[in-house]
Amino acid sequence: MNATELSALLPMIVVAATAVLLMLVIAFYRSHKVAAGVTAAGLVVAMITLWPAWNAAPQPVTSLLLIDRYALSFTGLLLITGLAITLLAAGYWAKRDGQREEFYLLLLLATLGTAVLTAATHFASFFLGLELLSVSLYGLIAYPRQADSIQAGVKYLTLAAVSAAFLLFGMALIYADRGTMALSELAAAPGSGFLWLAGLALLLVGIGFKLAIVPFHMWIGDVYAGAPAPAAAFVATASKTAVFAILLRFFLALNGPGMPVVAVVITAVAILSMLGGSLLVLVQHNVKRLLAYSSIAHIGYALVAFLAGGTTAAANVAFYLVAYSLTTLVAFGVLIFLSPTAHDADDLDDYQGLFWRQPGLAVAMTAALFSLAGIPLTAGFVGKFLLLTAGLGAAEWLLGITLVVSSGISLFAYLHWIVVMFRAVPEGEMVVEGKRGFPQRPLDTAVLTALLLLILWFGIYPTPLLSLLQNSF
Repeated sequence: MNATELSALLPMIVVAATAVLLMLVIAFYRSHKVAAGVTAAGLVVAMITLWPAWNAAPQPVTSLLLIDRYALSFTGLLLITGLAITLLAAGYWAKRDGQREEFYLLLLLATLGTAVLTAATHFASFFLGLELLSVSLYGLIAYPRQADSIQAGVKYLTLAAVSAAFLLFGMALIYADRGTMALSELAAAPGSGFLWLAGLALLLVGIGFKLAIVPFHMWIGDVYAGAPAPAAAFVATASKTAVFAILLRFFLALNGPGMPVVAVVITAVAILSMLGGSLLVLVQHNVKRLLAYSSIAHIGYALVAFLAGGTTAAANVAFYLVAYSLTTLVAFGVLIFLSPTAHDADDLDDYQGLFWRQPGLAVAMTAALFSLAGIPLTAGFVGKFLLLTAGLGAAEWLLGITLVVSSGISLFAYLHWIVVMFRAVPEGEMVVEGKRGFPQRPLDTAVLTALLLLILWFGIYPTPLLSLLQNSF
């Protein structure tokens, strides 16, 4: 390995080295604060190394990885996501007993898996990154070792194994047809026969399970509801972002949206996901399930621009994934902030009159819900506008109309949540806790404030981020 390749791989190397260091620290000295600090420090250093990696890009590392600006842009988002969840999880686990240090080790390994996915250019590295992510998630989801979390972990384990089988079978069929598993060679000479199309179909099924789009969404509600809030936040953000990144890289290179059969299938899946996710959101009283089913609709929205094809549409999808990740982190951050020791604050009743108790948290959650709904002056609005323009620019009228209708349907659920937070509580009940604004947890407050400012900044002035993403494709 030469110096240029080493520079390009620095972010992944730092995350992997941090995981090894954390294992050694845990072996000799168990401390939750030290484990969280080592994890956060490693992720910050990995973010710093994005600069030399950016200067070295594009740089192939064997035939398995391509460290280009596309991969580094997504890696930067994933590292920011991992850091935010680490800092929020520190306050969450500080209130709970037991061995908490290994949670951060699993979080680092899952983050490494997502980074490998963004740079994968070969089926071998694709599967390696995906399984590194998935196996880590098994432990993260079941980490508290309580009945609900273990059940959620087993469900995710079962369906993730099924999706891995579909992926491997699809890869085998494509290899049987083309004799290669490298993306560059597949893009140069794509197939058109039965084996090729069957392999692509099985790949889409496996990716569909990971993204939890309709009709592969049966696991998502139970997993979100049973997992600890920080793990659910990682599944909702980093996991979905990384899988969509590999979907963009592989299927746009292979001109998947340009294949009539593939386009029809993805169009049907996108419509069902947008409508199904929005309708399921309406009947939820558990906020984790609400965010879970909401994510189905949001991935459906991203598929609208994905089907439009081209680098501009792909950059629009990337912007939307940034907006969605930041927004979802704020929503889960408030949930984590409010969660008592015994359980998570995952019921709408937990948010009754929140504005009168903790107005800062209510304002943050309101901004996140506005962004999910696509209300102007938020990143979510700009993201949906970019997706809609990409879809309509490619004459995807049905998808564009469905996006608008679905957003209108889900708006009712978000507004209901907001009404609950601002609703007055019964007279005589103590509703004022301390000073106005955020409660006294400075680290969590700083994280939520930073994420909230990013949502508003990208909603008001999205040009720098959009230009960065467009230059990455």
